Amino acid sequence: MRLLAAFAMLLAIAGTPTSASAHAALISVEPASGSILASAPKAVELRFNEAVTPGAIQLIDGAGRARDDARVTTSGEAITVAMPADLPKGTAVVSYRVISQDGHPVAGSVIFSIGAPTATQPRANADGRLSAVIWLSRIGLYLGLFVGVGGVFFGRWIAWSMAGMDVPRAALLLGLPSAAVSLGVLGLDLLGLPLAAIVTAAPWTIAFATSAGLASIVAIAAMLLALMALSRVWYARALAVVAFIGVGLSLAMTGHAATASPEVLTRPAVFVHGLAVAFWIGALTPLAALLSKPTPAVLPLLNRFSRIAMPVVAALALTGLVLAIIQLEKPAALVETTYGLILSVKLVLVLFLLALAALNRYRLTPALVKDRGVAAVLKRSILLECATALGIFAVVAGWRFTPPPRTMVAETPLAIHIHTDKAMFQVLVSPGKAGVDDFVLQLMTGEATPLQAKEATLTLSLPERGIEPMERDAELGPDGYWHVRKVELPFAGRWHVRIDALVTDFEKITLEDDLEVAPP
Repeated sequence: MRLLAAFAMLLAIAGTPTSASAHAALISVEPASGSILASAPKAVELRFNEAVTPGAIQLIDGAGRARDDARVTTSGEAITVAMPADLPKGTAVVSYRVISQDGHPVAGSVIFSIGAPTATQPRANADGRLSAVIWLSRIGLYLGLFVGVGGVFFGRWIAWSMAGMDVPRAALLLGLPSAAVSLGVLGLDLLGLPLAAIVTAAPWTIAFATSAGLASIVAIAAMLLALMALSRVWYARALAVVAFIGVGLSLAMTGHAATASPEVLTRPAVFVHGLAVAFWIGALTPLAALLSKPTPAVLPLLNRFSRIAMPVVAALALTGLVLAIIQLEKPAALVETTYGLILSVKLVLVLFLLALAALNRYRLTPALVKDRGVAAVLKRSILLECATALGIFAVVAGWRFTPPPRTMVAETPLAIHIHTDKAMFQVLVSPGKAGVDDFVLQLMTGEATPLQAKEATLTLSLPERGIEPMERDAELGPDGYWHVRKVELPFAGRWHVRIDALVTDFEKITLEDDLEVAPP
């Protein structure tokens, strides 16, 4: 009963909401990215959808020089970058790398020009090995938590034997340094530093300050306790269960899924999901080792594991479904987003894993009673489960590089307002960047009442690049606005916009203005 009470208390802790709410996204910039200004702005303000912590903010001026005299201040969801007084003319770039409340970095660049645009570009991280190390360290961490800790828990609580612990021990020895490396490379990513900087204090300091810092400590503690549980101490079973619970706690403390709203649901769901994965995957390699030299005790063990595994797999499927619904928000995101595509591949692998588990449970295990030779077939099936699980770890580690669809904030459309005594035209351009854009035209009279037009035409030109006027007919939508969809704007720059509204057969209203289209 005490163990159950402690388990319930830890589950409650995992479900307690913290200040984290989502993966941060940039929602507005002042001045707007891509704008051309007559004089240098006093500051650039970046506003996010949640409070963020600055990681690395860099200013490159119009002469291509990296400036270290830009002052950065933070206030809630806004980061303000004060511009130096001697900012030269040309295109300046503000590159930002901030830390969202789920512990992951969010990076991007804002471009504006003082006077004429120049070819200034954001500086990219030249050390392309960092992403590979981040990915590999995540896989190593998963192996340590699920194969290592889960395997020890299986040995102590299900098999009641430490036979077949070679792979879990190796997984723990791999998981411990992987957890440390994972934290160090997170700091490098947050600060935009190369791999060589991992020996400095800065990346470790900033990584420990995030939610991933405490989660890594819990994960390392869980793996150390599991290693201790491999020994013949009298309290080894207690160590194994505490280490097992630590797997769920470490996963529920940080990450996209755990910090999604409502946290009172998502954190316990991640906690239970992590424990279910550790229970199932942790049992595979010890079972395969025991089937190499089957004994009369193997069949009762398989039956005991199968009985417990059925509700565990049900919990795994239910919590996975809940988390997927929260993260995706709509089914189309499964194929329209990188996050959804990774989830789709994971689901295919999980279904294959479930099919193998069903084969083992309902066909091969019963056949083992009559034919001991089935043990070799069952072992091969379990090893195939192990390989599939490794594939799932490799795929899921890719989530580290892509935000879930729920955090994707729609870009604010580019807007211009053209006003004369006769008419007012409001033009919204989405996304307002070079490429393919959609235009929405709101036509009003000079008194701001709807303008009844028979036809509307949009004409665009870019004189500075020699692009002659392109005329497109607008269609009146059920919302009362005129729409021009999928307009090709091949270049960024100051496009000239002309709108012709045919009011009667003999009267046409024409308004013109310029529109600043940002780079893609």
